[in-house]
Amino acid sequence: MQSEAKSPEAYMKEIPADRVEVMNQLRTIIMENLPKGFKEGMSYGMLTYVVPFELYPAGYHCAKDQELPFLSLASQKNSINLYHMGIYADENLLNWFVAEYPKHCKTKLDMGKSCIRFKKPADIPMALIAELCQKMTPEQWIAIYEKNYKR
Repeated sequence: MQSEAKSPEAYMKEIPADRVEVMNQLRTIIMENLPKGFKEGMSYGMLTYVVPFELYPAGYHCAKDQELPFLSLASQKNSINLYHMGIYADENLLNWFVAEYPKHCKTKLDMGKSCIRFKKPADIPMALIAELCQKMTPEQWIAIYEKNYKR
């Protein structure tokens, strides 16, 4: 279920009514807790938070015309998904998140490499998401990205 929306505002207008409140809450948490320098936009049909060209002119190696992606949020058919590239690239951050999750949620963690899936909006650990967003600056993400991506 990929959106064709061209802006975050247009994307939010497409969200099913039963998810509007939780998606607005997540969007606010992300924007209030990501360190200064990340920018909200759209990519791959999702709300995406990127390192802008002003901070990282090289852009994304898979698509040089795109800014460096860091975090995305999507309302999918069966879940709300948070894609966090820092968790994928930094084992310490991943280990921290996996250890903290049970302290905030009674449900089992449903996670892929960078994708955290929430089937029930009521089960989303908002405080943990806020803390996760604070864990990595754009500069730290650039350093990890450059270290892991062999040119």
